Amino acid sequence: MNSTVMQGNSGSPDVIVLGGGIIGLSSAWSLARAGLRVVVVDPAGAVARPRPGATWAAAGMLAPVSEASLAHEPLTRLGTAAVQRFPDLVESIRQAGGPDPQWRRTGSVAVAYDSADRDELRRRHDVQHRWGLDARMLEADECRDLEPALDPGVAGGVLIPDDHQVNPRRLVAGLLHMLTRVAGVEVIARAGRPQLVGGRVEGVRLDDGQMRSAPVVVLATGAWSSDVCPVRPVKGQILRLRMSARDALLRHPVRGIVAGREVYLVPRADGELVVGATTEDVGLDESVTAAGVYELLRDAITLVPGIQDLELTETLARCRPASPDGLPLIGRCHVPGLVLATGHGRHGVLLSALTGDAVRDAVLGRPQDDAVTACDPGRFTDPVTLEGRAA
Repeated sequence: MNSTVMQGNSGSPDVIVLGGGIIGLSSAWSLARAGLRVVVVDPAGAVARPRPGATWAAAGMLAPVSEASLAHEPLTRLGTAAVQRFPDLVESIRQAGGPDPQWRRTGSVAVAYDSADRDELRRRHDVQHRWGLDARMLEADECRDLEPALDPGVAGGVLIPDDHQVNPRRLVAGLLHMLTRVAGVEVIARAGRPQLVGGRVEGVRLDDGQMRSAPVVVLATGAWSSDVCPVRPVKGQILRLRMSARDALLRHPVRGIVAGREVYLVPRADGELVVGATTEDVGLDESVTAAGVYELLRDAITLVPGIQDLELTETLARCRPASPDGLPLIGRCHVPGLVLATGHGRHGVLLSALTGDAVRDAVLGRPQDDAVTACDPGRFTDPVTLEGRAA
């Protein structure tokens, strides 16, 4: 074990994880499995519903192949490595008696509404093919064979057979179950910030003034790390509707391009349909707007007209943490005792299990997975600024 881990007194934890979203909880679980004493600090604690943060809004698509043409190759390789970590995580939750995260391989269908959209979809397919990813172009009638509810005007599509999905809310509940009931991890329902002592992080100062000491702090506060890390909040609005569980409108997640705009529709086994998501550079703003709801419903109904008859059960907005180059910041930084796990953008759920293991390796001083090396915070000149933050 790295010597920097075991410097606290016998009553203090080895690691404090700041942030109780999917990244923070996955990190805490990997650390606890490695035998470390872990404390999680998050204002929502273990019971708040709905939870703050981007995880509560996420659709749960585990779709690095679908995303490939929208990203660069290092992020795609990171995603394809990350999706392989889910079977082990899901099995751990099931064996611990936690809620089923509803992880399943469903494949997905990307569709284009008109000829210009089809040209864009073909360009994306060419990228997928060039990178050796499994994706197949579909004619319009093949799209409707797979998804009869699609509008007859859909011009074509791409089948991605290896995409998966998970229910992020149930995944978070499963991680909390394992952390609190199996691993004995303490979850503190307060806000906090890293505490600097002599130029290094020595723990976390809670918002009530209490100091919790630990030799290592993991910063996993998502968009709320934007004041100390080079990430920016990107707002996303998302909708949930209710289908008939016996007669689902869609069989696969559908990712559509409508007049150049992006929309996705994710059906769940329990009849929920998730429609998202907007991308808005408006700072830390989590208001739901009429325009956002209208735009999502307009494009979703254009692709699948039957959606107009469904019950709208939830509208929600959350902020994702986006980094300058699209890759997360994972690992140790120039501040001794501080490990970063932020900047995942729209890929937090997909990258969660891999990030958790990468955080564990960073804390223990182990070599990182090859796919994670591109996420080293050291690629930025000043990956974190904590000056003046000591209480």
